[in-house]
Amino acid sequence: MAKKGEGLFLVYTDLIDPKYEEEFNAWYNTEHLPELLTLPGFLDAARYVATRGAPKYLAVCELTSIEAVRSPEFSRRKRTPWENRMSPRVIGQNLTRIVGRQIFPSAVENPDRGMAPALQIGRMSVSEGADAEWNEWYNSDYIPGYLKVPGVIYARRYRVVDDERSFATVYELVNKSVRKRRLVTSKGTFFSAVRTHACTYDHGRWLPGCVSPDLSTIEPLKTVMSLT
Repeated sequence: MAKKGEGLFLVYTDLIDPKYEEEFNAWYNTEHLPELLTLPGFLDAARYVATRGAPKYLAVCELTSIEAVRSPEFSRRKRTPWENRMSPRVIGQNLTRIVGRQIFPSAVENPDRGMAPALQIGRMSVSEGADAEWNEWYNSDYIPGYLKVPGVIYARRYRVVDDERSFATVYELVNKSVRKRRLVTSKGTFFSAVRTHACTYDHGRWLPGCVSPDLSTIEPLKTVMSLT
């Protein structure tokens, strides 16, 4: 059975108080994720905890397509009393939900592989009219270089559904200890970097707060997560 599709659903959150952590994790692991996996179009799921970056918690759901989170089964599902107490909408903060449609690779590959032991996720925005140039560079130059780093299993890129100029890149790692390495691409030498601020790209130049790509590759809001 396929465990990967062309859609991805990410839910990031912190908690308003550490006192909720034990019960929050119990609810998510034993009730919420198993329930989601009974819904049409939900193929696989796992939860991760940040080892670098923030928010602390991430739930990842692999979808047949983005229609899975638009279905009546998803939108009208009955909330349990436990969810009404432990949902990140109630006890969470910095809550971010991302629904993405895969744009790289152009088709789903190796759909039977399971959830990776660790993930590195970069989220970024691109100025209007620059996305073709950006995507060509990222897909043909940057990702092939990144895949040469020992411990990087796979890489996928997504266009965020509710914002056509926003993208997410998901790197699957063998473990959380995969180290930053120097990457050599056809356009020069790059360094993977962890940043915690937003950054945009505009027709070959990085806007304020970013480092020029001839010095360093920036993937804003990048977080390394390990499987819980």
